[in-house]
Amino acid sequence: MDSDLSLNRRKPTGPLISLVPMIDVMLILLVFFMVTSTYLNLDMIPALAQSDRPAQASSGQAGSETFLVRIGGDGAPYHRGQAMALDALADEMTARLTANPALQVIILPTGGAKLQALVSVMDTVTGAGAVNMRVVRLEARP
Repeated sequence: MDSDLSLNRRKPTGPLISLVPMIDVMLILLVFFMVTSTYLNLDMIPALAQSDRPAQASSGQAGSETFLVRIGGDGAPYHRGQAMALDALADEMTARLTANPALQVIILPTGGAKLQALVSVMDTVTGAGAVNMRVVRLEARP
């Protein structure tokens, strides 16, 4: 009868490209690299470049002294076995640095110390004016 009457169907669209699987793979790779990388080497946090440090004789100098700050597991800085507040550490550092500008500061974080405690102590020491600072990590030997 009516041959002119026909149903017009839409053409099927191509397959949709979904970004969800790619995002899943990228997330898995991100987690993998975060878990397998190590951040235990604290030497990658430079205090100052070698050229910025004051010149000192390698055999030892009469006026060179060392100030050791240990960071406990609670995050508090310790000097000579006494816990110190960050303000007291800054005052002590300022007094020592006015007497000896070439004072060498060694920071020794314990294994249980948080990274934020280390950064706070480093900030306090550099804020007091220290230019010769090292972060030391001790490793247990079998």
